[in-house]
Amino acid sequence: MPRSPGSAASSLPRANILIIDDSDSTRKKIKNLLTQARLVEFLFEAKSGLEGIKLLMEKRVDLVLCDIVMPEFDGFKFLISRASHPELAAIPVILVTSEKDPAMKIKGFENGAHDYVLKPFDDAELLSRIHVQLRLKFRQDELKKNLDQLRELSGKDELTHVYNRRRFMEHFGKEFSRAQRYKHPLSLVLFDVDHFKDINDRWGHQAGDRALVQITAIMQNAMRACDLIGRYGGAEFTLLLPHTNANGAARSTERVRKKIEATAFRDSDSSLRVTVSAGIAAYPENQATNMEELLARADEALHRAKANGRNRTEKAH
Repeated sequence: MPRSPGSAASSLPRANILIIDDSDSTRKKIKNLLTQARLVEFLFEAKSGLEGIKLLMEKRVDLVLCDIVMPEFDGFKFLISRASHPELAAIPVILVTSEKDPAMKIKGFENGAHDYVLKPFDDAELLSRIHVQLRLKFRQDELKKNLDQLRELSGKDELTHVYNRRRFMEHFGKEFSRAQRYKHPLSLVLFDVDHFKDINDRWGHQAGDRALVQITAIMQNAMRACDLIGRYGGAEFTLLLPHTNANGAARSTERVRKKIEATAFRDSDSSLRVTVSAGIAAYPENQATNMEELLARADEALHRAKANGRNRTEKAH
């Protein structure tokens, strides 16, 4: 019994598909075919390669069906323009064209096309080729999602589940560059748990670990969604505050410091008191030209907080 044109694609999630063709009738035919096959979540249409590349950059697209011969900005120009945007490289492109010359097909593949279908196309064949490309795309998306999750996990501190030093520094670099580009303030805070070695020696390393976890929770509860926290070392934490000057960072830091000071850190039947010292540096106030200089300013302020009696906050000079 012959299989219906839509049956091969019915198991796929619905996709966002872009049709680029200067022929109204061709776009309508493909649109009806995709709709009947229940393949489409959102369908976008363009009459030229230029219009298509603009849509591709504005919308989330899973697959492109593109003609070659179009006035002014043809399918090859579309492929070349797409290649100049690496973030679009994973979106498959099927050229649907009446160009039968093998040289044209080769040129299409050389410029990044994933498949080549001749007009007038057979409905079942076109759907089958779309199905293949979408299946590969969705698998790649799933793999990327899994890799991102693994990368995210590898960037987390095992004990506190905040960013580890390496991942925090990656985000710090991006935020510093953004602050420089858009001329907005950025503050960095270094926290250090006071006399943490004494806590471990007296109460044991497990108690010390539990205290670090509780301190992290206090910091997280005081953070905004845009703030970043990381574990910088054994008992050192970093806090990055975008769009915040030194005075704003000092107010936030003092709230955290006072909350930690007032908290009884429970360990079995006992409780222990923990305090932290903090150093703050801000861009552009402290005239740092790069993230390393801002970090050094915050570290200097932290050392001054320790030298001045601990359990206090100091701002960089």
